[in-house]
Amino acid sequence: MDARQQLIDRSIPFLREIKDRTAEAGLEDWLNENYGPDSSLYSDLAMLVTAGVADGWAADIEVQGRNYRRSRIAEPNEDLSYFSITAVFMNSVPRMRGQYHQHPYGELNLVVPLDAAAEIVGPRGWQGAGWTAPGPGSHHYPEVRGGALIALFFLPAGRISYDIRPTADR
Repeated sequence: MDARQQLIDRSIPFLREIKDRTAEAGLEDWLNENYGPDSSLYSDLAMLVTAGVADGWAADIEVQGRNYRRSRIAEPNEDLSYFSITAVFMNSVPRMRGQYHQHPYGELNLVVPLDAAAEIVGPRGWQGAGWTAPGPGSHHYPEVRGGALIALFFLPAGRISYDIRPTADR
């Protein structure tokens, strides 16, 4: 079995467990407590998506050049409890601002720093290794500082909107 399928298969029990929860601060806390960087789930997913980026099957589509790439790994389906799986690679020099978007149903985001100081901005500020969980209707520019990281994100119903205008406060 290839690493892509291993990543999908490793995600299935996790997504079944959280399928009826809503992305928000309480879920973010729960994810970091139960599936943070010291957990086997985090370690397995981080290893598999990092291998995918290195092997060229994850985060292989350039959005803003080589330093900002993404790709959909799996479309929403019954096995994945109707979540999609997407990988994003961002490398800051010294800080990267990505494409503005909205999460109609929220987002669960596994943050995998490739450089020790790499962080992504989440709903509560800068975040290194661990999880963020922007809630339904949240919108932002993804931003990274301190080096390269991979964000492996799970979207309910695969919903994400890039057809939105930034608000004055973002």
